[in-house]
Amino acid sequence: MQSLSPFLHDAYETLSQTLEQAIDAVVAIDEGNRIILFNAAAERMWGYAREEVLGRNVSMLVPAGLRAWHDGYVDTNRATGVNKIVGARREVPVARKSGEPCWGAMSISKVTLAGRIIYTAFIRDVTFERRDREQLRLLSLGVNETDNAVIITDGADRIVYVNTGFVRLLGYTSHEVIGRRQADVLPLPSRDEAKESSAARASAGQALWSGRHVEELIHDREGQPLWCSIVVNPITDAAGALVNTVSVITNITDTKMHEVLQHKVLEAMVHEAPVREVMTLVCREVERIAPEVVASILSVDEQGRLRPLAGPSLPDAYSDALDGVPIGPACGSCGTAAYRGEPVLSKDIATDPLWADFRHLALPQGLLACWSSPIKSSSGRVLGSFAFYYRRNRGPSRFHKRLVSVSVHLCALALEREESRSRIRQLAFYDALTGLPNRSLLHARAEQAIADAARSGDALAVLFIDLDRFKQVNDSLGHTAGDELLRQIARRLQDLVAPSDIVGRLAGDEFVVVLIGCDARGAADRAGRIQNALQVPVMLGGVGVVPSASIGISLFPTNGADIDLLLRRADMAMYQAKTAGRHRFAFFSNEITVLAQERIALEAALRDALSHEAIRLCYQPQLRLADGRLHGVEALARWRHPELGEITPARFIPLAEECGLIAELGVRVLREACRQLADWRARGLQVPMVSVNLSPTSFRDADLPSRIAQVLAACALTGSDLTLEITENAFLDAGPETMRVIHEVRALGVRLSVDDFGSGYSSLGLLRRLPVDEIKLDQSFVRDLDGDAASRELTRAVQRIGESLGLGVIAEGVETDDQRRLLQQQGYHAAQGHLFAPALAPDRFEAWLSAHAAGP
Repeated sequence: MQSLSPFLHDAYETLSQTLEQAIDAVVAIDEGNRIILFNAAAERMWGYAREEVLGRNVSMLVPAGLRAWHDGYVDTNRATGVNKIVGARREVPVARKSGEPCWGAMSISKVTLAGRIIYTAFIRDVTFERRDREQLRLLSLGVNETDNAVIITDGADRIVYVNTGFVRLLGYTSHEVIGRRQADVLPLPSRDEAKESSAARASAGQALWSGRHVEELIHDREGQPLWCSIVVNPITDAAGALVNTVSVITNITDTKMHEVLQHKVLEAMVHEAPVREVMTLVCREVERIAPEVVASILSVDEQGRLRPLAGPSLPDAYSDALDGVPIGPACGSCGTAAYRGEPVLSKDIATDPLWADFRHLALPQGLLACWSSPIKSSSGRVLGSFAFYYRRNRGPSRFHKRLVSVSVHLCALALEREESRSRIRQLAFYDALTGLPNRSLLHARAEQAIADAARSGDALAVLFIDLDRFKQVNDSLGHTAGDELLRQIARRLQDLVAPSDIVGRLAGDEFVVVLIGCDARGAADRAGRIQNALQVPVMLGGVGVVPSASIGISLFPTNGADIDLLLRRADMAMYQAKTAGRHRFAFFSNEITVLAQERIALEAALRDALSHEAIRLCYQPQLRLADGRLHGVEALARWRHPELGEITPARFIPLAEECGLIAELGVRVLREACRQLADWRARGLQVPMVSVNLSPTSFRDADLPSRIAQVLAACALTGSDLTLEITENAFLDAGPETMRVIHEVRALGVRLSVDDFGSGYSSLGLLRRLPVDEIKLDQSFVRDLDGDAASRELTRAVQRIGESLGLGVIAEGVETDDQRRLLQQQGYHAAQGHLFAPALAPDRFEAWLSAHAAGP
């Protein structure tokens, strides 16, 4: 303060002593915005000692965010002679030394001493006041913005406060209820404790609602019902006298309606109450909750006709008049709602055209309006209608809509349950797809038939029928076509048997026919007739399919005395029929049992052979017919068992497919064939390529392309060194994933060949779209080539097919020179068969190759 004159110094000292004792914080600044006074209260508010602030710019006391413009603001006020904050107090943030939040209510005085201006700020700490105001504001928000209604009463049960939630929920304004008794605004149903006089209860220090938690049906200002949860909390003084009550009302209409109705209806359903009783319960409960309505429930039968189920408040004559009325576009409210599948409201039955044919029934009963809603199943099918009749011209309230929303759901459950009852037997004992008895019912009926046959001494035959190549239909034409084929087969079987016989479906494409009083000769005759009837073509998705079936037959009592054993043995016989070539029937015999046992032993031996690499390969050469040069070799698997001897591929390949070993076998053959080809080439033997047969199962393996690529890389071979042979039926079995694998294999450069072409379901359209390089003519066409003109025409046609599609054609099974000559004349570019060489072990093939290269 040395810069001050003596006069100013004395004046300042006087001012300082005066303000030092002030309760409020006082800060004075000079014309340079320097702090010249900082009293004890200011020290407490800011946390600075006065020695830390005196002489420094006042902006240090201002929050950092305000400092940039503080000096400019003060200078502007001085220059213009205007100070916007002089006089009135203003709440401002305070920058405490500790950083704690603080607010002050500040006013500024301008003092002139000997021509110099001093600005003096008086600041009162209002931090706690602001905090209290904010808490009060938040509390007010919490109370008013909730959906719950809040009511506060005084000790005499008079309402002194309601929140905005009360206004929204019940429709009253605060002016309409303030000062009124709570029990008069929202009376509760009569109860024992409510019968006491309010004066008596008040004298006991309690209000009518004090200390209660209830769930009740109340009404809003418009008289609309609301189910509410009401909690009343009493507030008492130190002497225990009631001072206030705080009531919270929560709208639970939706959940309560659902709870009450659902509990009663589901309880009735659990106790197996008839559907009419359940529907009547719904109507009565709805009318209890909303006595202004008359409820009615109608069902819709399979013919689209209305059938009254419940209408306890309607005259019987009214309901009887609606029985059998067809639903339609102008069939009152109920028939129209069921027809449209949407709610229909008729506010005035007397004039609504929808009621033209029915108003004479409703009006005499005092029914003036009707609102009907469809009852729908979980799948959306209309099961019936639920109606509210009104005795005045009106529509449904919001409460009525909620009530119906809950009710129609419960009605749908009850009606679907009733439908399920009639279908339970069908679902439990009949096949859903074909309508034939399922395994359970078939078993029960067959056991009864066997018991009757045992008493009478009659014969009985069990036919186990399995469709041939059914999977090909599913994969090529889709499961919808497959299902239709199964339905057609079921109808044909039913048409072929006598009324006393039993037809059932076990699973998939397996059917069973039990022929009553039928011996072996009769069973053979019936099996032949069934096979002939099943072979009649079926149109599936615009494609003609010729079904066939393999049938196994077992006889009672020769092959068994119970249905389980007869079925098992008929199944074994069916398997034998399939093994023999499909589209056959076979009787069970003890030899079949022996074969089944042998098959189990053979499967174990095959697994052992694969694990010990006992499967060896032989190689049959393929020669070019034009010049006799080697086209390639086909790798063929051979198996010699130390005890069983040589086991033919025709025996162990199907076995490998059935027991899930074919994929492993294919990979082993592929790996060994490529290794052998690499070995030959390393030793200077010129073998153009090796051909390997792979099962369709192998092409269902998504990892097959990568496995082939690894084998080729390990043997230093390219894709063109390998040809994979696939039967044409494999392509018919191929789904999208299998076709993806085939294309990925082809992308490796591996050649694909269709093996045994002509022996299966040859499809030129399919062949044109396949990523194949050649086709192999099945040896059955070659066998009669030199003596049968028809065979020659067929082989010529196959060659032309290959030529037109740009595919190479190889003939298999060439055994005579005449066959070779004819095939060469027809344009076949390669052939294989015993005429050239059988399948040879690697060392014998090497000797053959040397002799062949040397020439005659």
